[in-house]
Parts: sequence; C-alpha cells; structure tokens
Amino acid sequence: MQNVKFHDLGTVDYKEAWDYQEKLFDEVTKRKLNGDGKLHYLLFCEHPHVYTLGKSGENANLLIPEEMLKRINASFYHINRGGDITYHGPGQIVAYPIFNLEAFGLTLKSYIHLLEQVVIDCLQEYGIVADRLEGATGVWLDPGVKGRERKICAIGVRASRFVTMHGLAFNVNTNLDYFRYINPCGFIDKGVTSMQVELNRQLDMEEVKAKLLNHFTHRFHFACNRVGTV
Repeated sequence: MQNVKFHDLGTVDYKEAWDYQEKLFDEVTKRKLNGDGKLHYLLFCEHPHVYTLGKSGENANLLIPEEMLKRINASFYHINRGGDITYHGPGQIVAYPIFNLEAFGLTLKSYIHLLEQVVIDCLQEYGIVADRLEGATGVWLDPGVKGRERKICAIGVRASRFVTMHGLAFNVNTNLDYFRYINPCGFIDKGVTSMQVELNRQLDMEEVKAKLLNHFTHRFHFACNRVGTV
C-alpha cells in the first residue's frame, strides 16, 4: 500500500496552485529518478473564477473576447495538461494528484478510469447515478441519452515519466452560468451540471470533500497522511 500526503489548500489562486503542483511534481520525479518512487501527493482546493485551456484545446472554445474576462471577474490560462477548455470556480472541488503511477501499478488509461470511478462512487452516496461517456473523459449523467448528456466532473491530466499532475474538477455548488462563456471541453452539443442542480439543494463542501477523499483512498488503495485538514 502506498502512502499519500494529502493537503486541502482551501481557496487558492489558480497560478499559485499550479506553481505549487509543479514544485511537488519536480520533487516526486526527482525522488523517483533517484530510486525512491514512494512519494505521492494529493491536493484538494477551490479556485476563484478561471478558465484553463489544455495543450490540444482551441482558442475558439472561449466564446468571449479576453477583455471581457475582467467584467465577469475571471482569469484565463493556457496550461500544460491534456484536454480542451474548462472552468474552475467557487463551489467546485478541484483535485490534483501528483502520483507515481508505476508505484501504483497503473497505466495512464487505468489511472484516468480510477479518477472517474472515485467521482462515480462519491455521487452514488448521494443517490446520483453517473457513468462514463464513450469517447470522452470525465463523469457524466445520462450518457448516451441524446439531449440529456451532461458533465458533472471534468478530467485533464499531465503525465511525464509516469508522474501525474493536474486532475479533476467536480461540480458541487458551482455557478454553472460561467460555462455559458465556453464550449466545455470542446463540446457544443452537451451540457454541464452540478450536485446542487441535481439534488435541488446546496451541499456541505466539507462533507463532500471528506467522502471524495475516502473514495480516493479506497479505489487507489493508499494510506492518507494529512498535511492539511478536510
């Protein structure tokens, strides 16, 4: 069983969290190259309003001119993960695992599959039935039901030397209006949703975080060393 250092960063600026991820990613990679592959981190946080565009993304999927971002109090970053454009903001749990996949015995494909499963398991506790959508990453409600497909969790990762960074964005009490300004993950024919919308009530963020962390430890089979609190 692996040991993972867990840190809940609270609400943190996107660039600050990205820089911190890069620092931890470099540390984990360096340790791995020196023969110690047992160092892993898991970060939870929320971000102020921000749009991020992955390496394979299209600028056209940001549907407003960049000068309008100030008016909606949002920032915008081109980043080094896979995937297209997504939104992060208050009421959304963002999870950043910095894992050495070889120590877990995982391929990148099986790693992403487990990230999806963690969220599917968490939603099941609240009576929300979610699944995967063929040909797309993330967690979806009513996948395959034309006109009803809606994403509740986006996933975009970077991996180098089988060490990961970036991760998942899980809509809990998220203001979905901000998704109107993008084609989420490049899709123009599918919707987005949140736990709040599906359950018609506001969720306790700390409770959802605790459940999500529990499902991380269960699915990835690790012991959690809490640097911060959840």
